[in-house]
Amino acid sequence: MIKKITIVAGISILLLATACKTSAIKMNAENKEIGSEKKVVVYQVFTRLFGNKNTTNKPWGTIEENGVGKFNDFTDKALNEIKDLGINYIWYTGVPHHALIRDYTSIGISNDDPEVVKGRAGSPYAVKDYYNVNPDLAVNPVNRLQEFEDLIARTHKAGLKVIIDIVPNHIARKYEGKSNPNGVRDFGADDDVSVEYKRDNNFYYIPNTRFEIPNTEKPLNGENNPLSDGKFEEFPAKWTGNGSRLAKPDKNDWYETVKVNYGIRPDGSKDFPELPAGFEAKNCQEHFDFWADKNVPSSWKKFRDIALYWTAKGVDGFRYDMAEMVPYEFWSYMNSSIKVKNPDAFLMAEVYNPNEYRNYIRFGKMDYLYDKVETYDHLKAVIQGKTTPDGLSDIQHKMADIEHHMLHFLDNHDEQRLASPEFTGSAQKGKPLMVVSTTISTAPTMVYFGQEVGEAGNENGGFGTHSRTSIFDYVGVPNHQRWMNDGKFDGGQLSPVEKDLRDFYKRLLNFSINSSALMGQFQEIQTINRQSTQGFDAGIYAYTRWSDSQKLIVVTNFSWQTTSNFELKIPADIIQKWNLKDGTYTITDQLYHNNSVQLRVENGEGKAQISIAPSESFIYGL
Repeated sequence: MIKKITIVAGISILLLATACKTSAIKMNAENKEIGSEKKVVVYQVFTRLFGNKNTTNKPWGTIEENGVGKFNDFTDKALNEIKDLGINYIWYTGVPHHALIRDYTSIGISNDDPEVVKGRAGSPYAVKDYYNVNPDLAVNPVNRLQEFEDLIARTHKAGLKVIIDIVPNHIARKYEGKSNPNGVRDFGADDDVSVEYKRDNNFYYIPNTRFEIPNTEKPLNGENNPLSDGKFEEFPAKWTGNGSRLAKPDKNDWYETVKVNYGIRPDGSKDFPELPAGFEAKNCQEHFDFWADKNVPSSWKKFRDIALYWTAKGVDGFRYDMAEMVPYEFWSYMNSSIKVKNPDAFLMAEVYNPNEYRNYIRFGKMDYLYDKVETYDHLKAVIQGKTTPDGLSDIQHKMADIEHHMLHFLDNHDEQRLASPEFTGSAQKGKPLMVVSTTISTAPTMVYFGQEVGEAGNENGGFGTHSRTSIFDYVGVPNHQRWMNDGKFDGGQLSPVEKDLRDFYKRLLNFSINSSALMGQFQEIQTINRQSTQGFDAGIYAYTRWSDSQKLIVVTNFSWQTTSNFELKIPADIIQKWNLKDGTYTITDQLYHNNSVQLRVENGEGKAQISIAPSESFIYGL
């Protein structure tokens, strides 16, 4: 008898419940969730580039030459298309007002010195005023905050949630809070600048010493600018954002920023209350209560107030830049304050030290951390032929207790574009990576705008170079612009290959956010097949995912040269967990529904004949 089964080339993983969740959830014996939630997908957009229709791309070009996108370019049509791609959250990158080279003095904004600004458009991580937004992004810069509030409302209307950046480790060298609410004092306004360190100073100082600009390339590519005079007035000099204590930073330092002081003394010791032992198991309300009567450093309060300001405006979450450069006790204070106001706030952070992951999740109350140095780096090494995919199983096992908190991505503003020659070399080769990245764990998936249409980052913006879409320059994003189609947002200029790629992403992401199995159990079947299956080549990777209502088998071929034919083995322990009796089951790929194979169960073990082409993946569903 043939039983019809839908099996998806996917995986099943156990979820670790976050300590900040207040709703009831179904748990298993290991205190892990069982399919009680759905997958989350984040769409990162570089806000000033998203709606730019200009295709000039002159290196070091001005807004007038190269164009810039606006908040208003995120129309209802654009947002609905993003939602339909399979997206839950939009991370609007580069919203807070940061240092840039454009004259807005007519509306009360001071000019920034090109010698302490990277590029012409400026780095979004050199924030100049946390209580307002980038004037470049507004049709009417005077009303820029209202235009962003309108975008928040449109985003929510489309059924999407909003994430913006907060960068607590550093701020722009020339920070000016022109939009501070009543009673809010600027960073450094009350500092004692005669000493290197004091707990409630917002900055670290180099007393009695003037700041000197680093020996960099000529600002603005040598273009004349009245502020390009070989100096920048800062006395006394402050520590630079990456921790450099030199009055004259190196050109590779984060010289456009200054380091914020969180009560870490120059010798590295802590000058604030520490969390008691056992607090890693406490929830956000308990963390909030702990800090309620504590005297904390000034910088803690300033950034908490910034986060709550944006939360009150309807922002649903934050992405924290270089979070591991700030002590996790601060994050306990900050994140518990946010969660008390909005228990569903989405808090993700850039942390690259695996030894610190659990501290920032459990003590710092982060929802999600970048899974960069484990899953991302391994996938990149696989597609570049430097290793086999086998190690992915070890990564999953090693992080089993925190896998739900490790956000997966293959593309973002800091990394080489997935389709760039320096990464995969083509968007097609990126497909198997995307399937595995999306389906191997219960963690959220993040997609960078243009990734879904094969953007390769080939442009040289000026300060920013190719392989990464520049975050420092005014540029256009060619593949994305073809999808944007002069503001129609209908893909009208895409090539057939690009349309097919976007269709692949749409199928995969929508499947992922509706799959209960992808929020359930995971078990690799890689080891047994690598050891005993003829034709199971080194570029193949396979695993299972399941919930009570859905069983998935994910098979993917990282090779771009070889079609593999083999009889896939499903071990007896999985067949037993799935309660499958001996017999034959039809399993069908869930992405395209045009590939079905027979899963034969004999003597409690499963076998399926698989033929998989280069860069192909199957998510078979039962």
